[in-house]
Amino acid sequence: MDNKDFSSLLTKNKIRPTSDDDRSQLDNYLEVIRSFSRLTYESVYVIDYEKMGFEYVSENPLFLCGYTSEEVLTMGYEFYFRNVPESDLQLLTIINNAGFDFYDKLPPGDRLLYSITYDFHLNNKNGKQLLINHKLTPLFLNADQKIWKALCLVSISHQKKAGNVYIYKQGSADRWELDTTNSIWRRSLKPQLSKRELEILHFHARGFSINEIAEMIFVAPDTVKYYRRRIFERLQVSNMAEALYYAIDSKMI
Repeated sequence: MDNKDFSSLLTKNKIRPTSDDDRSQLDNYLEVIRSFSRLTYESVYVIDYEKMGFEYVSENPLFLCGYTSEEVLTMGYEFYFRNVPESDLQLLTIINNAGFDFYDKLPPGDRLLYSITYDFHLNNKNGKQLLINHKLTPLFLNADQKIWKALCLVSISHQKKAGNVYIYKQGSADRWELDTTNSIWRRSLKPQLSKRELEILHFHARGFSINEIAEMIFVAPDTVKYYRRRIFERLQVSNMAEALYYAIDSKMI
């Protein structure tokens, strides 16, 4: 494609300067959330802490447990009581209390930079349990700098049990892990991978085998296996599927 053809792509959707009426659409932020939900495999929903309920629930079936999105939207917090096992409800109470205590200690100007992730079980209508990963980040704060609305993403967990509670700050290598027994946050650094280890992960994400990766980076297959073991150790996972999930989830690749 030459420069002229590329330029035509850039001007294909050229629009007039936006007006006040155009910009007023930004107030309807849920349209942005709806658009985002169409582009992700994860379930998306919005919590409104003032109304103590849900403001939006996407149609992705993972979070719905056999209900429609409208039914879950209507249930609000009751959805948790119907579909989360008792032991995990107790865990969610601990996470909720410890999480808000953590946020209350943050400088108000930084509170939108933090997100929390954890795992718990959902029961579907047939009584079958599924371990899901739940991520939550603030969307809006109120006048008192408390979390008013939060965006939540739900995906299948790569862990083997509930818990695994972490808080991350955007643009920082720090993370905080919750000791759910004592409700204490422990600060640590996110795992770091070398340039070669990240390269191996990228090739696996594209579906290449160990032998194919070895050929492309001019090493023996045993060398690729060595890097794979290093990746598993650093990320504390047991297979490549878990490693890829962790790396994508942690924005490493």
